[in-house]
Amino acid sequence: MWREPSRAEAVFEQLRVRSNSQVLLLSLMLLSGMTTDALSQQPKAAKAESFSGDQSDAVDPENKIGLPLIRHFAEDQKSFWVDGTTHWDRKKVKQFAPFAGFTAALIASDSWMSKQVPANHVNRSHTFSNYATLSLVGAGAGGFLLGEISRNDHLREAGLLSGEAAINSTAIAYAFKGITGRERPDQDDGKGLFFQGGGSFTSEHAAVAWSIASIAAHEYTGPLTKLLAYGLATGVTITRVTGKDHFPSDAVVGSAIGWYMGRQVYRAHHDPELGGGPWGDLPFANEAPGPRIERISSPPVPLDSWIYPALEKLIALGYVNTAYAGQRPWTRLQCAEMLQEAADAVPTEEFANPAAESYKGLETEFYDELERLDGASNAGFNLDSIYTTVRSISGPPLRDSYHFGQTIVNDYGRPYAEGVNTYDGFTAHAEAGPLSFIFQGEFQHSPATAAYPPSALQAVAATDSTGIQNNATGIINRFQLLTGAVALTWRNTQFSFGNQSLWMGQGESGSLLMSNNAESFPMFRVQSVSPYKVPLLSAILGPIQTEFFLGHLSGHAWEVNGSAVVGPGISPQPFIHGEKISFKPIKNLEIGMGVTAMFAGPGLPFTWSNFLRTYYVHSPNAATNPGKRTSELDVSYRIRNFATVYLDAMTVDEISPIGSTRPTLNPGVYFPRLPKLPRLELRAEGLKEPLTSEFAPGFVYYDARRYLNGYSNAGLLMGNWIGRAGRGGQGWLTYSFSPQTKFQLGYRHQEVSKDFIGGGRLVDYSASGEARVSHNFGLSASLQYEQWNFPVLATTRQSNFAATLTFRYFPHLQSKP
Repeated sequence: MWREPSRAEAVFEQLRVRSNSQVLLLSLMLLSGMTTDALSQQPKAAKAESFSGDQSDAVDPENKIGLPLIRHFAEDQKSFWVDGTTHWDRKKVKQFAPFAGFTAALIASDSWMSKQVPANHVNRSHTFSNYATLSLVGAGAGGFLLGEISRNDHLREAGLLSGEAAINSTAIAYAFKGITGRERPDQDDGKGLFFQGGGSFTSEHAAVAWSIASIAAHEYTGPLTKLLAYGLATGVTITRVTGKDHFPSDAVVGSAIGWYMGRQVYRAHHDPELGGGPWGDLPFANEAPGPRIERISSPPVPLDSWIYPALEKLIALGYVNTAYAGQRPWTRLQCAEMLQEAADAVPTEEFANPAAESYKGLETEFYDELERLDGASNAGFNLDSIYTTVRSISGPPLRDSYHFGQTIVNDYGRPYAEGVNTYDGFTAHAEAGPLSFIFQGEFQHSPATAAYPPSALQAVAATDSTGIQNNATGIINRFQLLTGAVALTWRNTQFSFGNQSLWMGQGESGSLLMSNNAESFPMFRVQSVSPYKVPLLSAILGPIQTEFFLGHLSGHAWEVNGSAVVGPGISPQPFIHGEKISFKPIKNLEIGMGVTAMFAGPGLPFTWSNFLRTYYVHSPNAATNPGKRTSELDVSYRIRNFATVYLDAMTVDEISPIGSTRPTLNPGVYFPRLPKLPRLELRAEGLKEPLTSEFAPGFVYYDARRYLNGYSNAGLLMGNWIGRAGRGGQGWLTYSFSPQTKFQLGYRHQEVSKDFIGGGRLVDYSASGEARVSHNFGLSASLQYEQWNFPVLATTRQSNFAATLTFRYFPHLQSKP
C-alpha cells in the first residue's frame, strides 16, 4: 500500500538524486577527455584553438546570474516566437518541412501507437523518465556550482547554459500546452483530442532533457559524452510515451524544442575561447546518387480533389494509357507522368477544347513535379489551401449505412446531423528527396443526434445478434486529421505510414473494397509507384502495379469471442490488411484483383500465424473464424475513346468473384463527352447485391460473423454506401466550363430488402457547382434533397434538405530551392 514518505526519507531521496547527478557530472567530464586538471582554471587561448566552424548567430558570452541571464532569456524567447515565426526563407522551409510532415504522421497515429504500450511497462517507464530528467538537471546545476568553486569557466558556462536552455524549453512547452489543450493518453479512451483543456502537447520532460543534453554534447565533444547525454535524453523521450504520460508526437515535438533551444542558446551565448565544438546550420541531406526517378518521393493527391475528374477525362479520351484507375490515391509524380504521356497527344492548338483545357489546368497544378521529372531538385513545401465549409441540414438525415442508409456519402466520414455543421481546415504537402509528407486536418462541429426509437434499437440488436445499445451522440467539436502521412521511396516502391484513405476499385459511387466513405485510419502502406514487369506473367497480362496495407480500425463495439458475444466496447480493436494487383494486357483494358481481411481483437491476438490464416482459413463457426475476408475483381475497358465501361465485383470469404454464385456487382459507364456537346459528361452506375439462404434473412453485404459491427470504421462502411441487402444506382451529368469550374446534377437511389429489418428506400436529388473565382479563391456549393422511408425508423416518409457551401483560399505559399 502506498504511503506518504517521511521527511527523513524525502531528504535522503534528494541527497540520492544529487549524488546521482554528481556521478553523471563526473562521468561527463571524464568521458569527454577531461583530467583532474579540469578543476583548475585553463587558459582561454589554448581552448580557443579547438573551436572551429561558422557561428551564424550573434555571440554574447556574458554568462552571469542576474540581469545578463534575464536579458538572455528575453532574447531567446524573442528568437523563438518572433524571429522563428516571421523570418522564414526557402532554406528554413526546406529544413523544417520534413519534421512537419513527420509530426503530422505521428499525430495521425498517436492514439493507435499509445494503445500498443503494454500496461506492465507504465510505472517503470514513469519512474525512469523522472529520474533521468532529474539527473540531467542535477548535472547542469552541479556543473555550474563546481565551475564556480573551482573557477573553471568552461564547466561554469556549460552548467549555466544548460539551465538557460532548460528554462526556455520549459516555458515554450507550457505555452504549447495552454494553446493546444490536448488530452493525455489516459483521458477519453486515449483519443488525444486537441483544444479540450488538457496538457499533453508537448512533453516538458523531453524538452528539458534534450536542451541540457544538447548543451553538454557540444560543450564537451567526446563521443562517449554524446552517447551518455543523448542516450539519457532519448530514454526520456521513449519512456514519456511508454509511461502513458504523452503521445509519441508530444514527446518528439518536446524533444525537438529542447534540442532546438539548446542549439540557439549555445550559438548565441557560448564563448568560443573556452572550447567546445561547433554547431552550424541545420542539416539537409542532399539527394544520393543513382537512378533519380526511382528514389524521389511524392505525396498523394487527396481523393476528393478536382484533379481526378480532369485526369479521368484525359484517360477516357485516349490521351493517357498507363494509368491504373483501380488503385488510388495517385501520387503527384504519378499524375505528372500521366501529363508527360499526354503532352504530345492532346490537341492544344484547338480553340475551346475541353481536353486541352484539362491538360493546361493540370500542367499548371503539377508544374513543380514536371520540373522534377526533368531533373530539378525534389525539395519543397506547399500550403495548398485553407478552407471553411458550412453544411446546413433541415429534416432528419440518415447516418447508418450498415443498417439503413446514409445521407452524405464519400466524405471522409465527416460527422453531420440536423442543423448547422462546419468544417474548417487546411491542406499542405512537402518533399525532401526520398521523403514526402501530406497533411490535411480540420476542426469539425456537428450537432447532437437522438437515439433510434426503442423498437428500432431492438430490431437492430436482433439482426446483429448483439445487445441493445443507445446510439445517441452528443455535440461534436473536435480536430480531425483526414490525412497525415510520411512516405519513403526506394526503387519505385513507396512506403508510407499515417492516417490514409484508399480507393481500391473502378466505381465512382464508391469502390466496393475500400473508399473514403468512412474515416481514414492509421496504416502502413507499400505501393509500386511505377508499373513493372514479371517474367512470363507480363508477357500475357502486361505491366503490373501492386499495393499492400496494414491498418488499425476503430469504433467496433461487438465481437464474437469463442461462443460468447463481447461488448459493447472491445479492446483491442480489429486490424485490417489488404492487397491489390492490377494488369494492363492492352492499353484499353485494365484488370484488377484485390482482397482485404479483418483480424485480431479480443481472444484473437495479432500474431503472424493469425495474419496468415486470413488468406486460407474460412469457417462458418465464429469461434474458429480468423476474421472477415472480402475478395474483389474490377475490369475497365475503353471503347474507341468514346466511352469507358467498367465493373466492380466483390464476394465474401471466397477466393475471387470469378465463378461465384453470389457476387455483389457495380457496373458502370462513363462518357467523357457527348455528341455535339463536348463539355457535357455522363456517368451512370448500378448496384446489385444478391439474396442467398446462407445469411438469414438473405445475403448481407459487409456483414461479419466475428466482428458484429461489420466492414466499418468509426461507424461507417469502408466500401460502398449501398449497405446490406440493398440495390440501387447513381448517376451524374456534368457540364465543365473549365477543369475547376463545373456544374453537376446527381441522382442516387437505394432499395433495401423487406426481409432485412423491414426494408426501405432512399432517393437523393442533387445539384452542385464549383468555381475557381480567382487565382487565390475558390467556391463550391451543393444542394441535396432526400426522401427516405424505413418503416422501422419512422412510420411515415421522411425528407431532408442539405445545403453545403465551401470557401477555399489558395495562398500559393511555397518554398523550393
